[in-house]
Amino acid sequence: MSTATLQPVETEQEWRLPSRGVIAMTSLIIAESAIFTIFVVAYLYYIGRDVSGPTPKQVLELPIFNTVCLLSSSLFIVLAERAIEHGKMVAFRIWWLVTMALGIIFLYGTGAEWYKLIVKDHLTISTNLFGTTFYSLVGLHASHVIVGLLMMLVVAVFSLLGKVKPQHAERVKVLALYWHFVDAVWVVVFTVVYVVGR
Repeated sequence: MSTATLQPVETEQEWRLPSRGVIAMTSLIIAESAIFTIFVVAYLYYIGRDVSGPTPKQVLELPIFNTVCLLSSSLFIVLAERAIEHGKMVAFRIWWLVTMALGIIFLYGTGAEWYKLIVKDHLTISTNLFGTTFYSLVGLHASHVIVGLLMMLVVAVFSLLGKVKPQHAERVKVLALYWHFVDAVWVVVFTVVYVVGR
């Protein structure tokens, strides 16, 4: 009597197309990355080419608190994603609102920095090359934070009205991709402007 050796049964997972939302957001992120790359290269190219002040070393301070707020918001949006996947809608709303609050704190810090630079240090977009490239690059990033916050506000309002359900988890993930992109871009902007540029 021969015994047949048992072979493990291989199960193939069915391949699925990525969602249109993920493809669209990925395409947007690639396009926006190209725009940010141009602004970063321009900033790096013009470092130290000013004939008049103020210079970055004279007026820029490291925005550590703002950076911690923005980067930690990525953690909270991940917690919101996980909460909606598991149907924990109260937790989703809390983490979503915490993410938004951290983004708002970051924007407030950017506004306070600009106020100081314009009023106290007399650095405007037309003062010198540093002013032009600084406000262009940091302003471009801030505008993306504003867009992200506006999109999150729409989700928050619908969530508070009970219109956001666990079946919308995929859409929440698409929006979270944008927010992670905004955070990743800030790492580059922070490094180029506040570390290398000073």
